Amino acid sequence: MRLGVIGTGTIASAVVRGIAGDGHQITVSERSASHAAALAAEFDNVSVADNQTVLDQSDVVFVALMTGVARAVLGSLEFRADQRVITFMGGATLAQADDMVSPATAVAIMMPFPGIAQGGSPIMMHGDAALVGEIFGAHNSVFDLPNAEEMAAYLSAQAVLSPVVRMVDDAANWLGERVSDPAQGEEFLRVLVASNLMNTACAPLIDALNTPGGYNQRLRLHMEQSGMGEALEQGLNKLERGE
Repeated sequence: MRLGVIGTGTIASAVVRGIAGDGHQITVSERSASHAAALAAEFDNVSVADNQTVLDQSDVVFVALMTGVARAVLGSLEFRADQRVITFMGGATLAQADDMVSPATAVAIMMPFPGIAQGGSPIMMHGDAALVGEIFGAHNSVFDLPNAEEMAAYLSAQAVLSPVVRMVDDAANWLGERVSDPAQGEEFLRVLVASNLMNTACAPLIDALNTPGGYNQRLRLHMEQSGMGEALEQGLNKLERGE
């Protein structure tokens, strides 16, 4: 495919790295010039251009802009009616994105994560699942959501990733002060969490780790009694309300 990227930040760069080996012709915008230059240097099929040239050379366009600046940036560009747009903008619905890229059609909204660069990443999306699957499905797991309301709920819930990473990092720092190889300690914890969650649903995993008096049970109970669950629910509710 001829793919274009408007807004080449960290996440968009990860997206490009994840699909650059699939034979596409990819043009990335000069926005975030250091990221764009790095991608062009890394892959022969990636080139850098101004925003309008990105559109002129692309049939499918990824819009990876912050919602607050998207309308101003996109409003100065000339899209084609035959172009399909996939947006990464979490703060705009698919209908709002479609209005910004007219006469092109915003066919899908998706939220990529940094792990998409290596593959094996979840992709939550709403819209044209066939197109998203064609581009990303060979290397990643596509979660097709039926409507904007469920997409909004997923967007809130996915924010658990950062506090989970914060917790693992804090535990790794605690461990690093007590062992000879801190980097190995962090790697152990990352593999521990990722592998167990990948292969087992949460409820049975909690049950399996609920040995009376065991380390896992004791720490979990301590965290729960400290208000971890209530704080998480309050935070998710705030995200859902847009606070």
